[in-house]
Amino acid sequence: MNLFPTYIEESTGTAAENAKVQKEYEIDLETGQLTGRIVEGLEAIKIWIWLTLQTARYRYHIYSWDYGNEFEGLIGKGYTEEYLETEAKRMTEDCLLINENIKSVSDFSLKVENEKLQISFTANTIYGDIKMNSIKI
Repeated sequence: MNLFPTYIEESTGTAAENAKVQKEYEIDLETGQLTGRIVEGLEAIKIWIWLTLQTARYRYHIYSWDYGNEFEGLIGKGYTEEYLETEAKRMTEDCLLINENIKSVSDFSLKVENEKLQISFTANTIYGDIKMNSIKI
């Protein structure tokens, strides 16, 4: 006799139906300020992407080692623009694809202006595509 009930859950839906609905606190992406609302689905994933790209990986103990980006390793090294684009794309995919709601990253582009990286890409999610433009790193 068990103290805890045992049962087996059967999954019959699609990946979009089985995934948890993502929720985030809404952030004004221009100012970085919280708006006080909670958003779900596609808009929540957009906020999650922005936060992940603004957070350095391994720096903050509150986050797991899977969360954040490693772009700091590219700054001030004198790499060629082709190398920077290849590595920035790899690092972007590495930090975003840990989210089970994001399927892939496409249309990646990089500009180097005044020793700052500016990336643009499309995140292909289970809810639809999200175009992220001119994210400064």
